[in-house]
Amino acid sequence: MLGGLGQRFFAACLALLALTASAQAREFVRPETFTLRNGLQVVVITDRRAPVVTHMVWYRVGAADEPRGYSGIAHFFEHLMFKGTRQIAPGEFSRTVARNGGEDNAFTNWDYTAYYERIARDRLELVMRMEADRMRNLQFSDETFASERDVIVEERRQRVDNNPGAVLGERMRAMLWPHHPYGTPVIGWLHEIQSLDRQTALQFYRTWYAPNNAILVVAGDVDAAELRPLADRYYGRLRPTRDLPARTWVTDPPNVGPMRVTHSDEKVRQPSFSRLYRAISYGVDTGRQAHALDVGMEILGGSETSRLYRALVEDQRIAVSAGASASSSGLGGGSASVWATPAEGVTLEQVEAAVDAVIAEFLRDGPTEDELTRAKNSLAANAIYSRDSQESLANIYGSSLAQGESIDDVVNWARDIEAVTRDEAVAMVRQTLDLNASVTGWLVPEQAQ
Repeated sequence: MLGGLGQRFFAACLALLALTASAQAREFVRPETFTLRNGLQVVVITDRRAPVVTHMVWYRVGAADEPRGYSGIAHFFEHLMFKGTRQIAPGEFSRTVARNGGEDNAFTNWDYTAYYERIARDRLELVMRMEADRMRNLQFSDETFASERDVIVEERRQRVDNNPGAVLGERMRAMLWPHHPYGTPVIGWLHEIQSLDRQTALQFYRTWYAPNNAILVVAGDVDAAELRPLADRYYGRLRPTRDLPARTWVTDPPNVGPMRVTHSDEKVRQPSFSRLYRAISYGVDTGRQAHALDVGMEILGGSETSRLYRALVEDQRIAVSAGASASSSGLGGGSASVWATPAEGVTLEQVEAAVDAVIAEFLRDGPTEDELTRAKNSLAANAIYSRDSQESLANIYGSSLAQGESIDDVVNWARDIEAVTRDEAVAMVRQTLDLNASVTGWLVPEQAQ
């Protein structure tokens, strides 16, 4: 155990490290950027530490852009893009990347679909040629389409239908966003996946998979002067989509009161409580609203030093876990959540009441200066760690730009976090954690209902 002097010295060291971290975080790397004549935005993040590059293409299209009744198409194309072109046989894309010592994958969100390769610098031109080829020249047969649709159906059954927590999460999002497409699962509803047709899918691809709807992010051992000739050669000749559709979505009706859902399943071994709220996001905020929400939710439940964890897990010992977070990225808004898992012998009613009491106290009294500083330093430290990974940097810039933010927003993020005041943090948490605009979920064993 540290004595009093040792504790003060240790705390002083931590404070110094935190201040250093904050200062370093303000120096977030600014990438080079340019736009090709066909509308492709290119972002280059130079990192000379190793002869490796991360090559990513972000399309400004995701599950929220799907035609009504055709959920799952955006995620479907995450799979279909590996099924070949005139020049590349089905499955050959990934095999070629692997033969050249690289790795590749893809992922889908409500706001974007992204494809990436991480490979040696001298193989960059290879992956650029292949990625540009499938941006406009994808080919797949009726048989391939039907077969891959069956794969998606099975993926949904394994990841969602057989996972009680995922089923509850889907139901809660659908209640929170009853009209907005954020209430539709990215993987799609099962009955709509099963009815997807090839012609609708092709129209979706031809509309959205275009250079003027994409962001090329390359991080690693390359700079803009070296990359631009390659980008012009492979991406510059691709035709853009004329009259690209506007990404405007319907809005939800006003909230009329708190909503609740209980999901029981024989596979549930541990009951849990969770609650969702609609929230501001960096894509739609003005000023430092999303920054303030991030800071406030970090204090409330972002770590084991947070209000919720200390109160429920350490002090009252009525929960084995408790926390809160803000999902503040989103072109059409974000969300906030709180959760807790009760300890043995504790009911969900007791845990929920305790969570509400902690929230009420936080909204009444606000954070201490120590809590505010600790939350800012924690968020700033995460920004510093992300700078050490070219993959993380590529992901941060790609996802932020695809979700309505600017390069300046990313570069200045840590400074804006540091500028958040105590009053701003409390005000945004108070505005967000409105019980009348929430969905509460209970996950329980089947016999408990």
